[in-house]
Amino acid sequence: MSLIKWNKGKGLVPSFSSIVEDFFKDDEGFFPFLRSDFTMPAVNVSEKEDKWELEAAVPGMEKDDFDVKVEKGVLRISAEKELSSEVKEENYMRKEFNFSSFSRSFWLPDNIREDGIEAHYEKGILRVVIPKKEISVQKDVKVVEVK
Repeated sequence: MSLIKWNKGKGLVPSFSSIVEDFFKDDEGFFPFLRSDFTMPAVNVSEKEDKWELEAAVPGMEKDDFDVKVEKGVLRISAEKELSSEVKEENYMRKEFNFSSFSRSFWLPDNIREDGIEAHYEKGILRVVIPKKEISVQKDVKVVEVK
């Protein structure tokens, strides 16, 4: 005898599509590779008087998963994470794996100090601080005589 989950409002006999939806619903995390939870992380960018700050929400990562580079005026933040698990019981074996990665790139303005960029990861938030250069403004005006 097999049991089929019955949802109210779907009629007395469940349709084939509702059976399939219920099977792949992933209530217990049995099919993590079918989930589309992991997407491109949202990044907040804020400008302060002396720096730019980027905050990316990337929970579940470790600081060693990240690669932060500056090349030719472009800040590139990327990460890779691989998870795998294996369960062996008397009657069955279940082996699962999941791989997720992302890469975000940002054009940097000309007034930043590339050598002072810092990145910190804590409690699921990656913070990148990009200090600005001091821009010297010439206050004296030199008048050039036209001859």
